[in-house]
Amino acid sequence: MELLFYLAGAVAVLASLKVVTGKNTIHALLYLVVSLLAVAVCFYLMGAPFAAGLEVIVYAGAILVLFVFSVMLFNLNHDEVQFARQTQGIGFWAGPVVLAMCLLAMLVAIIQSGDIQDKLTVNLVDAKQVGILLYGPYLLAVEIASFLLLAGLIAGYHYAKPEGPGSHGGRL
Repeated sequence: MELLFYLAGAVAVLASLKVVTGKNTIHALLYLVVSLLAVAVCFYLMGAPFAAGLEVIVYAGAILVLFVFSVMLFNLNHDEVQFARQTQGIGFWAGPVVLAMCLLAMLVAIIQSGDIQDKLTVNLVDAKQVGILLYGPYLLAVEIASFLLLAGLIAGYHYAKPEGPGSHGGRL
């Protein structure tokens, strides 16, 4: 189990490096999905299946949909035809697919190894404990974080919106 944890951590680090060093926004978002899934595998291996589920649903699902929507809304990629041709090739999907297959193989190995509860030395955190913490003493922090995300999206849209009628580019 420890080897799988380090392997998932390595996948997360490699995918995160590709997110930061990538030149194409959509490529970076694909690698971000792989990175978030690898972190979810790490959470699961540490004995927090609820946190792993939240990682997949909230971050790899909802937040990434928000990012993709924002990228498409801003229309910052002016060479749409060239981009469409790039995304149809195998080179576009090779890196994320290889890393995702590594994660899938690790997940299958974890599930086939038997009961993970016997191998864990930490207590599992259930949904009730997370809910009590999030909506107890940290309620204000959770609400402030949600408004901060909303303000960032509105500011990003305002900054990148077209200058005037008929223009197709923003200030970026």
